[in-house]
Amino acid sequence: METQHKLRPVMFVGTSSDVGKSVITAGFCRIFMQDGYAPAPFKAQNMSLNSYATPEGLEIGRAQAVQAEAAGIPCHTDMNPVLLKPTTDKTSQVILNGRSIGNQTAKEYFMSGDRSALFEEVKLAYARLSERYNPIVMEGAGSISELNLKARDITNMRMAIAAGAATYLITDIDRGGIFASLYGTMALLGPAERACVKGIIINKFRGDAGLFDEGKKIIERLCGVPVIGMIPYFRDIFIEEEDAVALQQKRNQPVKDKVNIAVVLVGRMSNFTDFDRLDNDSRLNLYYTHTREGIAGADIIILPGSKNTIEDLIELKNNGLATTIIHAQRNGKTVIGICGGYQMMGELIEDPLGVESAVTEVTGLGILPVRTILLAEKTTRQCDFTYRGYPEICRGYEIHMGETSSTAGAEPTALLSDGQPDGHYLSGKCWGSYLHGILDNPLVINELVAPYTDEKVDTADYQSFRNEQYDKLADLLRANLDIEQVYQQLKD
Repeated sequence: METQHKLRPVMFVGTSSDVGKSVITAGFCRIFMQDGYAPAPFKAQNMSLNSYATPEGLEIGRAQAVQAEAAGIPCHTDMNPVLLKPTTDKTSQVILNGRSIGNQTAKEYFMSGDRSALFEEVKLAYARLSERYNPIVMEGAGSISELNLKARDITNMRMAIAAGAATYLITDIDRGGIFASLYGTMALLGPAERACVKGIIINKFRGDAGLFDEGKKIIERLCGVPVIGMIPYFRDIFIEEEDAVALQQKRNQPVKDKVNIAVVLVGRMSNFTDFDRLDNDSRLNLYYTHTREGIAGADIIILPGSKNTIEDLIELKNNGLATTIIHAQRNGKTVIGICGGYQMMGELIEDPLGVESAVTEVTGLGILPVRTILLAEKTTRQCDFTYRGYPEICRGYEIHMGETSSTAGAEPTALLSDGQPDGHYLSGKCWGSYLHGILDNPLVINELVAPYTDEKVDTADYQSFRNEQYDKLADLLRANLDIEQVYQQLKD
């Protein structure tokens, strides 16, 4: 068993965003776990609208929760001490050690000083984590060669140097231009940064890898480090995506002979992973749309969560989608809302403290008899609940800054294990809930699609399915990367 060795940390960084860092980090978390270690993920700073509630009721990036799951451990705020959640094009909510410390503009956050105080918080979180786990599997953010930001970097090479991490540079060959991106990235690093980089990983390769042997040699000659492998492009392993850019590759229209489910694309959609299980259901065609035609072609319409509910609701009204959604519900289509989408379905949303918007009040879609007031204090917690009185225990989590109350006789969508009601259930074709992950539960999915199909979804444990995916990912990495080279670097 390999546990006799204390390993140094490993870090996966990229030539750009969306090259596969978060998925590869998850895969290595699973590999180290399989090999008898006790790994934990770490990303100093994450910018994402996908977040998750820890067992302690604090908030981190969803990607680090997924990586912790791959490592077989509970997630913790030390795995992602800084989380930025964009609220507008220029402003983000800043989450430090799981709690909101307010909103800042990009200029205030990124351009003020060297952020030494924040970097100290990040290093403290890393130190706490490294006392409990080994190895620490670190993930960078975006590109490591952003010269205008490097002096204030708390996520990429500054953190790699502080941790003494063996660092691997990932590039996406599917988007092209990897010679320039790899060479340019390495050329722009300082000597101490370059010394951290121990190898290159080429991701999303299509076709015969042997045809790129000469290309690998050229890259190694240009960059001065080995290419430790090429990961093939895959579609048969289902790991949650971190970046919303992944939505661009998803389906966007209805099809025949399946139950069509449309998720309404809003500008600040949060937690789009709420719908991953629907995407893997053979009865269903899940797609994302911001057109009237897309909504009109759906059997089921879902309003997702939003980090700026008021502004996204105003946009839906301005582009005519609000009217389309209302007409669809009146004409017998199923319309449900999750978190911010639930708030939008009500009669009124108030923001007297300016938590999300300069607009203090906006009328909702009027589909559900509920009203929402946004508050400064955020609710974040994992939840067990029962759905519609069924005895089966379901699981989900809450992350929201509003309180919603019914303006008519309330029939909750779910009942939490502490006895608190959640959401509002108007009918089997119209309800809202604050619970992210509610659609991960087979009972809820079967009830949702029952008006459109008699076929029931396999009620096998979704967690078992997710574990199988992590194992498949680990097998893929072992088959295509020089894992022994990584171990040698971590043992030095």
